[in-house]
Amino acid sequence: MALKRTNVYADDSDLALIKEAAARLGLSEAEIIREGIHRIALAHRVWDEPFVADEETFDLGEPMGRDEIGRSVTEGYEAREHRNRNHAA
Repeated sequence: MALKRTNVYADDSDLALIKEAAARLGLSEAEIIREGIHRIALAHRVWDEPFVADEETFDLGEPMGRDEIGRSVTEGYEAREHRNRNHAA
């Protein structure tokens, strides 16, 4: 992936959070900032087609409890993060 240089103004408090996160994760501050930009860009992306058509449904098999839903969401999030990290490398 080709990177382009840009200048961004940020609050001191945000920069302190970035510095702390970078140190805790063993990443550069630039990597934290790039990840943040990427996440926001994806969050505001507009898709040409809906993710699920109106006639599509998901069969979960049986009702799910709060713990099962939380576990499923966490697993899905972790899987997506793993894919994103491998894709960005």
